[in-house]
Amino acid sequence: MKKEKNKKNKENLSEKNFSLRGRTFEGFVIKKFTNRVVVSFDRLLYIPKYERYEKRKTTLHAKLPLELKDSINVGDLVQIKECRPISKTIHFVLNKKIRGTNESNSI
Repeated sequence: MKKEKNKKNKENLSEKNFSLRGRTFEGFVIKKFTNRVVVSFDRLLYIPKYERYEKRKTTLHAKLPLELKDSINVGDLVQIKECRPISKTIHFVLNKKIRGTNESNSI
């Protein structure tokens, strides 16, 4: 009976909804794994010494919910939200798909 109970607990953890709080980012999916995606986006950083902006790229790992697993592909524009730390590298959850790769490129 204990083995069956442990299997149920693991299934419940993967389907658990995480409380979304904190920061929200929009970026493109550059890698897709079974339970997570890697999202990349550009940001501007001001350099006071040169009085100019520098473009930097940020990559974040986000949990891929079971509901969105089939609809997300590499190249899609998605929104991710901060949540509690799920693992060593994952601190975000994919919230919604904004635009797919086949859709128009107008933002």
